[in-house]
Amino acid sequence: MKDNISKNYKKLFENLACGVYSSSKEGKFLDANPAMLKMLGYETVEQLFKVAIKDIYLMPDKRRTFQEIIDREGYVANYEVDLIRKDGNIISVLITSNGCFDQQGKIAGYEGIVIDQSQKKQKEKELKKAHDYLQGKVIGYEGIIANQYQQKQMERELKKAHDLLNKIIHSFPNVIIVTDILGNIIIMNRVAEETLGYKAEDVIGKMNIDKLYPEGTAEKIMEMVRSPEHGGRGKLVSYPIAKVNRNGEVVEGNLAAAIIYDEKGDEIACVQIFVDLTERLLMERKLRQIEKQLLQSEKLAAMGRLTSQIAHELNNPLYGIMNTLELLKTEISPESKRRKFLDMALSETIRLSDLLRKMLSLSKPNQKERKPVDINEILDEILLLHDKQLQERNIRISSTFSPGLGKVYASKDQLRQVFLNMISNSRDAMPEGGTFFVKTKPGKNNVYIEISDTGTGVKEERLGKIFDAFYTTKDSVKGVGLGLSVCYGIIREHGGNIKVESKLGSGTTFIITLPINKDAVLNGEVLP
Repeated sequence: MKDNISKNYKKLFENLACGVYSSSKEGKFLDANPAMLKMLGYETVEQLFKVAIKDIYLMPDKRRTFQEIIDREGYVANYEVDLIRKDGNIISVLITSNGCFDQQGKIAGYEGIVIDQSQKKQKEKELKKAHDYLQGKVIGYEGIIANQYQQKQMERELKKAHDLLNKIIHSFPNVIIVTDILGNIIIMNRVAEETLGYKAEDVIGKMNIDKLYPEGTAEKIMEMVRSPEHGGRGKLVSYPIAKVNRNGEVVEGNLAAAIIYDEKGDEIACVQIFVDLTERLLMERKLRQIEKQLLQSEKLAAMGRLTSQIAHELNNPLYGIMNTLELLKTEISPESKRRKFLDMALSETIRLSDLLRKMLSLSKPNQKERKPVDINEILDEILLLHDKQLQERNIRISSTFSPGLGKVYASKDQLRQVFLNMISNSRDAMPEGGTFFVKTKPGKNNVYIEISDTGTGVKEERLGKIFDAFYTTKDSVKGVGLGLSVCYGIIREHGGNIKVESKLGSGTTFIITLPINKDAVLNGEVLP
């Protein structure tokens, strides 16, 4: 029976007086009956197959409109258009056509009939017959088209909801990570990428959440989430924690987490939201450090008031003792053994007086008269006085003084105190000998003094505390940690700054900056 239907269809196709065709969506003829060939003036279908359909349209826009109607409606009926025959003549035709759909429901081509309007009266019966045939096919397609439309509509709604959720996750200002119940990462937003240093494509489906925490922490978090004690079952409201980024650096913050359950109540995923508090916590630590420094300053101020009250009581007997020792020295021969004991007692008394002076300078820097002074001149005098002493310790002096520095508005005695302390520290840092360097150079409005040595140096972790009061790198016999803190106070009082650079075993360098401009000092400006 099927063969009979096929033969009848072929007979109808070949003998129908109106043109019948099928074509691809791209615009190539796939088949045409003899009436179609005759209408367009071609002898064989092979000739017609070589022709682009858009080229036989007198107005190419009509072809695009034809396709748009079928894409929208699924068919077109009695579409009037002018076509160009092979011999160049124009014929006016009516096209009735429908789309051919593939397995996915998309239009893959077209099939239909073409009626030459000049033969309209003679072919009315054939037109009606063909129209009924095509109309039946169109009706058959309507159900398919309706179902496909509903499916596409549902897909569009789902995609819209998915896109909205995706935008919310990636626009959220904090880290969002979602894992399956085994801890494998399935979602990571952009903030998580920036904070942790991982790309989502390198993590999703490839990394477990435990790699973002210190060892054992991920399991602890899940225990807390499942416990009812931290916000209810399946929730962790707030928990301070640290994550580890791709570079191995610790990122501190606060974590909130929740388990996602299915309709049966089974765990299927876990979502974590992490707030990066690294900068805030760092700021809090700095504030606590400042508070400690303020407390230390208050202690120093209290100590200063106390020492100033007893200074006169201590100075008077000390000077009396020193004068007495000096008188005793004149009565005892330098070769006498007792003379050595006197020298030792006098030396320790002078050291005690110097310590008291440093304590007074710490609490209230000396407010001696300031005037323009030559830094090169001060340093040259001090080095000249200490040259012999340093040579005895096998320490060589190397000095480079830049001419034309410009004078600094300062207290000469206070600057001498600073430089003497630097020499003393460098001397103690080179017990086996070495080289002591002093260099000056001009700046735009400043004078730079570099004082360095080839001594033992200072550990890196100690450099930040080296100017703190009572902090010393020496043993308790050699110092109490007031020298550099006093020097720092003096330089800052003069509107300058002092920095230190050192490496253990490679010596230490102090860089002192002092302003030349007198007004800058009087206004309390401190140079960088």
